[in-house]
Amino acid sequence: MFRRIISYTLLFFLTISLYSFTDGDKRSVQQKQPLKRIVIDAGHGGPSYLAGKFYGGRGPHVEEKDITLAVALKLEKEINLEMPDIEVIMTRTSDIFDSPIVKANKANEAHGDLFISIHCNDVGPDKHSEIVGYTTKTVKKKGKKTTVKVPKYHYWTTPSQAHGTETYLWGVGKTNEKEEALSENDFVDTALFKSFDDSDPARMIALSLKTQQYAERSRNLAYTVEEEFEKAGRVSRGAKQRDEKGIWVLQAVAMPAILIELGFLSYPDEETYLMSEQGQQETAETIVKALKRYRYSLANKQAAPAKQGSQK
Repeated sequence: MFRRIISYTLLFFLTISLYSFTDGDKRSVQQKQPLKRIVIDAGHGGPSYLAGKFYGGRGPHVEEKDITLAVALKLEKEINLEMPDIEVIMTRTSDIFDSPIVKANKANEAHGDLFISIHCNDVGPDKHSEIVGYTTKTVKKKGKKTTVKVPKYHYWTTPSQAHGTETYLWGVGKTNEKEEALSENDFVDTALFKSFDDSDPARMIALSLKTQQYAERSRNLAYTVEEEFEKAGRVSRGAKQRDEKGIWVLQAVAMPAILIELGFLSYPDEETYLMSEQGQQETAETIVKALKRYRYSLANKQAAPAKQGSQK
């Protein structure tokens, strides 16, 4: 057992060194573009009889699927304008229904470098109650009749005040599912790891390392998106993850992935804003600002080893 631990430890560090470092001069000449293809998913879509439980939310005047598509199309246009070297793949461009499985397959087949799913929140009204009086009731206790006071309640609801943006990444409790997605979609683009058997410990280590890298990238982008929303004057509820339940499509795609909740359609001001042409355009521009920062950080991290190598 001790020998096996030592062997796996050596494999771990060998994998890191082989996977992370090459000759400095060669890296400086052959820099791989870190972000060349983005998959944009307009959440939900299609008629309710097809979508079923995946139909999505709604506000008093608009449905989530329509807002997500409108913003996704504007986001595609804005990326093409501001980052023309990046290819954009859309999971849908019209009001059609695809299951999350189909959407994940589309993203994986496109070999995307990033997956962005666009959604909107909604929530039911806040429930309230208060005691408005009492009635009496006769009950038996230990064979004796006794009278007790029973409160009478008044119930009512008020519109929820929940509002603001949220950006999700896959939960740390879903790491195994992410590794499985990477394994099934042949994430490795180097001859070194393609030569390994699927059960080879070195490949398992590589999967783990790649998953960690994608988790870090997803987390950084999620925080960056929320920072940009704050700068734009929106209320940010922060970057989050659902550890137990997770968000299936985020761990099913073999790439960094985030899900952006643009706001609460149940909150009148946000519904009005997201229905407006101005609100949709500003939202798309805000996300692109975050994407530019994200690409810049990736390029800097990629350039660092090459600079270090050239100084040796």
